[in-house]
Amino acid sequence: MTEKTSDNGLGFLKMHGLGNDFVVVDARGRMDPMTPALARAIGDRHFGIGFDQLALIRTVDDIVAVDYWNADGSLSGACGNATRCVARLMMEESGEASVLLRTGRGDLRCEKAEGGLIRVNMGQPRINWQDVPLAHEMDTLELPLEGAPSATGMGNPHCSFFVEDVAAVDLDTLGPKTEHDPLFPERTNVQVVEVLDRKNLRVRVWERGVGHTLASGSSSCAVVVAAVRRGLTERKVSVHLDGGALGIEWCEDGVWMTGPTMLVATGTLSREFLEAVR
Repeated sequence: MTEKTSDNGLGFLKMHGLGNDFVVVDARGRMDPMTPALARAIGDRHFGIGFDQLALIRTVDDIVAVDYWNADGSLSGACGNATRCVARLMMEESGEASVLLRTGRGDLRCEKAEGGLIRVNMGQPRINWQDVPLAHEMDTLELPLEGAPSATGMGNPHCSFFVEDVAAVDLDTLGPKTEHDPLFPERTNVQVVEVLDRKNLRVRVWERGVGHTLASGSSSCAVVVAAVRRGLTERKVSVHLDGGALGIEWCEDGVWMTGPTMLVATGTLSREFLEAVR
């Protein structure tokens, strides 16, 4: 059960998936409170709560819908770890073993998995240049950038660099440089990927509108798709991120992601805080 908005403030939950952290706000049955300015204020780790993404829960046509806000106040079409967190809440609320969530990526099926894990079908990857999207026609398997990275759309754009040693890469330089490259009209998430073997990848992530994050579900899906297309791995892979491991499997019906969730805290953003943002 999620915390609700009241006259005294705005209720929220703090959750994370492998250190990829979220503020969750339940706006079902009430006016959507979120604006770019409020998202930025809540996302500030010193003056607000802090998050990689904020997940806003709404109801659309009797289906639970989720909007994803980045820490810079921009919207994202997909966030795999946040989807798993919201799915856990909705399944706990309903008592069901599965739930369908409506997102900018489409309607995503989420299910309980063994060991208290949550799995979600993130849909089929988009590998045509216009669907990622890229600025003009090109081969998405090897982009005309140094390092010949791959581009993949998973409801948001991804650029994956395959390297010998992810620890040797200056991600704080490569990340923003690639995020804002003219090839990506909507900016892009960036990953550096080290192939450990055909069933294991080591990955570090830079998320557009956020920065260096400990984990990313959609990024994990994207790197597995790119690795399979390059002939580097099997279709079922463990992705080892800074915050832990996710299980990714590219199946006929889409890319399935399996991993843990954690409910950290419940709370209320004060009326004083909300009025200061306005």
